[in-house]
Order: sequence, then structure tokens, then C-alpha cells
Amino acid sequence: MSQAEQEQETENLTLVQSVRDGLYTEMQQDDDVLVMGEDVGKNGGVFRATEGLYDEFGENRVIDTPLAESGIIGTAIGMAAYGLKPIPEIQFMGFIYPGFDQIVSHAARMRTRSRGRFTCPMVIRAPYGGGIRAPEHHSESTEAFFAHQPGLKVVIPSTPYDTKGLLTSAIRDPDPVMFLEPKLIYRAFRGDVPTESYEVPIGEAAVRTEGTDISVFTWGAMTRPTVEAAEQLEGEIDVEVVDLRTVSPLDEETIVESFKKTGRAAVVHEAPKTGGLGAEISSIIQEEALLYQEAPVERITGFDTPFPLYALEDYYLPEPARIKEGIRDAVSF
Repeated sequence: MSQAEQEQETENLTLVQSVRDGLYTEMQQDDDVLVMGEDVGKNGGVFRATEGLYDEFGENRVIDTPLAESGIIGTAIGMAAYGLKPIPEIQFMGFIYPGFDQIVSHAARMRTRSRGRFTCPMVIRAPYGGGIRAPEHHSESTEAFFAHQPGLKVVIPSTPYDTKGLLTSAIRDPDPVMFLEPKLIYRAFRGDVPTESYEVPIGEAAVRTEGTDISVFTWGAMTRPTVEAAEQLEGEIDVEVVDLRTVSPLDEETIVESFKKTGRAAVVHEAPKTGGLGAEISSIIQEEALLYQEAPVERITGFDTPFPLYALEDYYLPEPARIKEGIRDAVSF
């Protein structure tokens, strides 16, 4: 954070409060911005991310919808095509699939299908990931589905500061953005967030800890246990932790430059291993920095199973002990 940023008036917010603050700030400044979804209005959202917005902005800009994800996304696409900036909320990522066709077949293709005459300025918000002891369909981490689709940006914050700044950038983006919120850390900690509007650029990673022995790439809720693992390895292995913040487009320059410095890499994500974004990051390293490589890229991930119920949840999610083991394997190769 720059000195100018540090001198701004701030509030100490949780991540979900920062979501709400980002929505409120943009809705104040731009009458075309509106939110919509199941229970987002009078109820304030299942996680209270939209609390108070209905009273502040009214039913025409904070719209309670039926339980129909395809209809929510499809309606938002129509609004965006006519110049509004809708922000549909899907209550949980695991329930987004009825709207999947609308997202990949229409929202993502609006610009190319119309040869640039129309864009689709909408932000699809979805709490995602595990760790809160939720039932089936509430803990999926399927960001790779959307990162694979041309025409979509996929943003995943890990701090309250980044959450507001990235959400602001997403709302102002002329094309559709998937804004995936790691609900495991919705209220896990607080951070200083400027009260004024600001942007964090989409597509730029952040180096959370600098190191020289290995680069560890991660995002979302996995950033904190990865940083914790790096701290526990201090004195044994010098770990550089890179929080990608956006998984599409990936910040290839930061990935490659970090790897060229360390020569070893690991990727930590909670999604299943096969076909996950760890494989894409590994390929980028192979293609762009092969001659710097001193060890295979280690992938520390969830397992190739449906996300388990809560008895096995802690086993499924990468935690500091498993992350440290993977880092040691990569460094000792």
C-alpha cells in the first residue's frame, strides 16, 4: 500500500463488510448500478453483504428475485445490454449451474457476437469455497470452469482492502466479471479499507511475502494458510507467496518473474487437482521459464472428489501442515 493510500480515511472492516461498502460506494456514485438476487433486498443477503442497501436505494435498484438462477443471470444480461450495470448475486457458487448457460453462452460472448457493438457490463457475485461446515452444494470451488471461458474475467480477493478495490474495478469494467468471494474468510479478520472510492486493477497479482527459495502461488481463502506456512518455515526455507487475486486473466509476468528468481514453485488451491488452475500455472512456467526450473512444480490442492461433508472438510482443504510438506518436497527434489 502506498503512502497516499495509508493517509486515506479508513474503516476497519471484515471482507464481507468490504463487499457491502464497495457496493454502497458505487451505487452512490452511479445510478446505473443495481444489485439483484435471492434475498438481497429486505433480508440483506444470506451473508448480509447487501444489508441496508434496500432501505438506502429502494426496490428499483435492490431487487429481490425468485429462486431461479438462470432467470437472474438472463435478466441481468438484458439490463447490461441496455446500458445498466447489474450486479446479480448467486447465494452459493454450487447453485450457479442453472445460470451457467446464460453466463458462458451469452454474457461472455456479447462483445464478440455483436462485433463490439454491445458489451455486457455486469458483475456476478458468488460466495464460494469450503470451510464453513455447510451442506452439499455449498462449498464448491469451480473457478476453473469460468477461467476457461473466453470473455469472462474471474476475480477472487483475499483481503478487505483488495475486496473493495477489485469490486470497484469489476463494476466499472465494460465486460462481464465473475467476482468470487471466499466465504471462509468473510468474517475471519479485519483490515483497513478507505472510505472513498478506489480501484485495485484486475489482472495484477500481489506478492504477500518475498522469498528466494520457492514461489508459492495461491488466491482467495488459501492465501492466509499459505502465508502462515511460509512464516512457520522461516529460517528453514525462504518462501515467496504470490496472491494472484485474478485467475483470469492470470498475471503471467509476475508468475514468471517470481519463478525466475526462485527456480522452484508450488501452487495452493482448494479446488480439485485434475484440470485445476495449478496445472495452467505449471504450464506457464514450463513454457516461459523452463531453463530456470530446478524442480517439478508441486500442486497442493483439494482432492478429485465432490467436496465432502463437514467430518472430512478439514482433511480436504489445504492447511499449513500440508502446505509446508509440499513446499519441502519441492525444495528437496
